[in-house]
Amino acid sequence: MLRAIRKSIRRTHKMTDQTAAPRDMANAIRALAMDAVQLADSGHPGMPMGMADVATVLFSKFLKFDASEPNWPDRDRFILSAGHGSMLLYSLLHLTGYADMTLDELKKFRQLGARTAGHPEYGHASGIETTTGPLGQGLGNSVGFALAERLLSERFGRDVVDHFTYVIAGDGCLMEGVGQEAITLAGHLGLGRLIVLFDDNGISIDGPTSLSTSEDHKKRFAAAGWHVLAVDGHDAEAVTRAIRKARNVTDKPSLIACKTVIGYGAPTKAGTAATHGSPLGKDEIAGARAKLGWSHGPFDIPEAVFSAWRKIGARGKLARRKWNKNLAAMAPEDRAEFDRRQKGDLPPAVGEAITAFKAKIAAEKPSWATRKSSQEALEVINPVLPDTVGGSADLTGSNNTKTATLKGASRADAAGRYIYYGIREHAMAAAMNGMALHGGIIPYGGTFMVFTDYCRPSIRLSALMGVRVIYVMTHDSIGLGEDGPTHQPVEHVAALRAIPNLAVFRPADAVETAECWQLALARRDGPSVLALTRQGLPTQRTQHTDENLCAGGAYEIVAADGEARASLLATGSEVAIAVAARDLLQADGVPTRVVSMPCWEAFADQSPERQAAVLGPGTIRVAVEAASPMGWARWGVDESEMIGMTSFGASAPAKELYAHFGITAEAVVNAVKRKL
Repeated sequence: MLRAIRKSIRRTHKMTDQTAAPRDMANAIRALAMDAVQLADSGHPGMPMGMADVATVLFSKFLKFDASEPNWPDRDRFILSAGHGSMLLYSLLHLTGYADMTLDELKKFRQLGARTAGHPEYGHASGIETTTGPLGQGLGNSVGFALAERLLSERFGRDVVDHFTYVIAGDGCLMEGVGQEAITLAGHLGLGRLIVLFDDNGISIDGPTSLSTSEDHKKRFAAAGWHVLAVDGHDAEAVTRAIRKARNVTDKPSLIACKTVIGYGAPTKAGTAATHGSPLGKDEIAGARAKLGWSHGPFDIPEAVFSAWRKIGARGKLARRKWNKNLAAMAPEDRAEFDRRQKGDLPPAVGEAITAFKAKIAAEKPSWATRKSSQEALEVINPVLPDTVGGSADLTGSNNTKTATLKGASRADAAGRYIYYGIREHAMAAAMNGMALHGGIIPYGGTFMVFTDYCRPSIRLSALMGVRVIYVMTHDSIGLGEDGPTHQPVEHVAALRAIPNLAVFRPADAVETAECWQLALARRDGPSVLALTRQGLPTQRTQHTDENLCAGGAYEIVAADGEARASLLATGSEVAIAVAARDLLQADGVPTRVVSMPCWEAFADQSPERQAAVLGPGTIRVAVEAASPMGWARWGVDESEMIGMTSFGASAPAKELYAHFGITAEAVVNAVKRKL
C-alpha cells in the first residue's frame, strides 16, 4: 500500500513537471514581481511582467550557469541594464535556487538591509553581476564583460573561457548617451558573444516613447555594425529561434528587439506608463491573476512550476563539471596563472619592478610631467602584469597610457590589451567597470581630468561596487596652460574626493607617481584616480627608499631646519611650490616643513595620532593646491587663506597662469607670515 502511494506521488510529480509550460513559468515571474512591489508599496512591476517570457526562454534554454556555484568563472553573464525592473532578476535568482535569494528576501523588497534593493546592487546577492539602475550603465558594462571574455579566451583557450554576455535593456538604456557610445564601440570591436535583448515596449515614465523620440533603434544598431533581429517578445518559439541565430553570429554583437507589452497581463494598465513605476493595486493584481490564469495566492508558486525552475538552476552542473576537468588538464603554469588572475592577486614581480624603477628615478632625477612619469611606470608594470588592459578616450598621446608591449585591440586582434575607446569617455568608464567585474582583468583608461564630468556616473558606480578600476586623468590643473578654462579643472579634484570609496592620487613627482600606481593596483576594493600634470616637475624624492611613503596618504617630504613653526601642505605640482616657499621661509628665519599629501583618502584611514604627527602639532598650517579650496578645512587649514583657485582659469602659458592667480612660493610665504 505504502509503495503504491509512493509510486503515485512520483507519477504525479512527473506529470506536473510536464505541465509546467513556459507560460506558467513566466507567470511565476510576473506574480512574484506584482506581489513584491505591492507589498513594498514601491517599485516597477511593468518591465518584469513584460519581459518574463523572454527571460524564461533565456534562462531555460540558453543561459549557462549553476545556481549552486554562482561564481563559476565560465558562467554566462546576465546583465539587467534596465535595473528598475529588478524584481525580474530577483525572481529568477529565487526560482532557480540561488541560496541567498530566499522567498523572505523577495518579501523584503526595497526594505532596509534586504538583499533586494530597489535596483540591483553588486555584492548584495549572488547572481547580481553588476549594479544597474542609472539607465545605460549595464549596457556599457556589457561591452567590458564581452571584451574580458574575448581577451581571456585568447590567452587561456576556449576550453576554460567560453561564455556569452546577455543583456536586457529598455528604451531608456538606448536613449542615454552612454548607451549610444557602448553600441558603437561594441560594433566596432565586433564583440560576437554579446547579445542584447531589447525590451521594445514603447513606454517610458512620461508615456509613449513617441513623445520624445522617433528613431528606429534597429537601424541604428545595424548602422553600428550589429546583427539585428526582431521578434514578438511573447512568442517563446520566436525568441528561441532568435537567440539561437544570435549565438551563431561570431563577428558581430547581436540585438534582438523583443516587442513586448509593459505590464503584460494587467487588465486595465497593461501597455501604459501606469505599470512602469508604481504598484498595480490589489484590484488590478486580482484581475491580472484571472487574466493570466494564475489562481495562486501572493508569493505562492505551485510545486510543478517551482520544481521546473529549480531544474533549470541545476542544469549547468554538467557543464561546470566538464569545465573543472578542462581546468585540471591545463599546463601547470597556465593553471596557476589562471587561478591567480581570477583571485585578483598581483605577482611579486610588480613590486620588484616598481622598487627598481624608484631607485632609478631617484638617481636620475628627471623633470617629467607626472603623465610622462605614469607612462614610464607603466612601461615596467605592463610587461610583468598581464592582467592590465589599458586605453584612452582618443587622447593616447596626451594621457601617455600606451606602452611598448601593448597592442591595440581590434576585430582582427583579439589579444590586444590596449583599447582605443574613441571620444567615448562614459562608455570607456562603464566598459572598464565591466572588465573589472568579469574578473581576470585590471583595466585602466585615460582622458583629461576635466572630462571626468563626462564619465562621473560610471566612476561613482566603480566606487559603489568597490571594483578595481584605475582612471588616468591628466592635465589636472591650470598647469595645462593655453587650452584655457574650458579644459582647466578647478572643482574636479574636490568633486572626486567627495565620492565615497574613491581614492584620488595626486603625485608630486616620478617617484610618487610610481608609488601611487603600486597602491592603485593593490587596491582591490575600490577604484582610483591618478591626477597627473601636463607640465614638467622636478624630482623631490632623491633619496631612494623601498618603502612606499605614499601608502599613508601624507608624509613629511622636507623637514624643517630647527623646531618647525610652519607646516606647508601640498599635493601634486604644488609640492614644488611649497618646497620653494619653505626655502624662502628658512632663509628668513622661519623653520618650515613640507608635507606631501598625495592621497587624502589613505591619510583619512590613518590613526589620529599619526595624522597629528604628519600635519605638525604646534605649527601653523598653510595649504597650496591649484584647485578649489573645498575640503582642506578637514586638515586644519583655513580655506579662506588657502593658496588655490576660487575662479575659472584662463588661456595662457602655465607659468603666467600660476603668477596671475597667485599660486606662487611668494604667496605661500606671505600667507605664513600673516598667520605668524
